[in-house]
Amino acid sequence: MSSTKPYHVEEYPWNTSLFGCFDDFKSCCLTFWCPCITFGRISEIVDKGATSCISNGAIFALLYHLNTCVCLYSCSYRTKMRRELRLKQDPCNDCLVHYFCMHCALCQEYRELKSRGINLEKGWEGNASQYREVAMAPKVEGGMKR
Repeated sequence: MSSTKPYHVEEYPWNTSLFGCFDDFKSCCLTFWCPCITFGRISEIVDKGATSCISNGAIFALLYHLNTCVCLYSCSYRTKMRRELRLKQDPCNDCLVHYFCMHCALCQEYRELKSRGINLEKGWEGNASQYREVAMAPKVEGGMKR
């Protein structure tokens, strides 16, 4: 009888630490003053343009200002991003990271996407067009002849 091992996907470390906010001072300030913008930009990229930065940012802002568990909403995107990029769950569970260190978590996610060449200010469409490979027909000089 053979034993089957469960399929394990190798996970990689984050490019920056959770507390490396000052590695990118601009995104640190943005996240401190307007976490809804940071979250909106991250979520649009993670959702691959299926949702907009504005709508997700507005939901985040509403939950944030109503003092509800905004961390449950934001941690779901950390989990989605981490799985897509095959990142380790570090230093602990995604929801705990967002509950205790939400601003640091958002900064880390923002820096991770930037380190992978994504310009979060451009949104999904601005980045997707950069990586799309479109096969175009070669240009025919002088038109087509029979």
